Amino acid sequence: MSIETVLLAVGTEDEKRTEQLAEEAIAIAKPAGAEVVLTHVFTDDEFDGVRSQLGVDASSEGSTPDAVATRHTTIRNLAKALDDAGVNYTIRGAVGELADEVVATAESISADRIVVGGRRRSPTGKAVFGSVAQDVMLSAPCPVTFVREVAA
Repeated sequence: MSIETVLLAVGTEDEKRTEQLAEEAIAIAKPAGAEVVLTHVFTDDEFDGVRSQLGVDASSEGSTPDAVATRHTTIRNLAKALDDAGVNYTIRGAVGELADEVVATAESISADRIVVGGRRRSPTGKAVFGSVAQDVMLSAPCPVTFVREVAA
């Protein structure tokens, strides 16, 4: 199966995994000549907060999820790494339930692979708090690469 589109899904928690996520996405996309779709999914509250922090008026053109994602630090850092590696990419933003939005975006762009980050959690932690990455893996329309946070 050839890989043409890689969805690299990030959220607020992924800022400390940026380098690892970029390396994995590049390792998958570059040899295949695939495009990476950088996607930042915001919860409703987070989106409003980031938009406010950026000084973006809710009624302006710059208040769309795509525009806000483009200005987010994690996305900018990932975009720089992809630029440096010569990998084509686009940026998307979404607002809603994290796992649901990642899966919906993957379906809408016909992603061949999804790359998500996460941290090691105990079975109890997963049962009590859930896991966005786990939900994505179980619902994704394509293979998922999980990038675990490396302990410092």
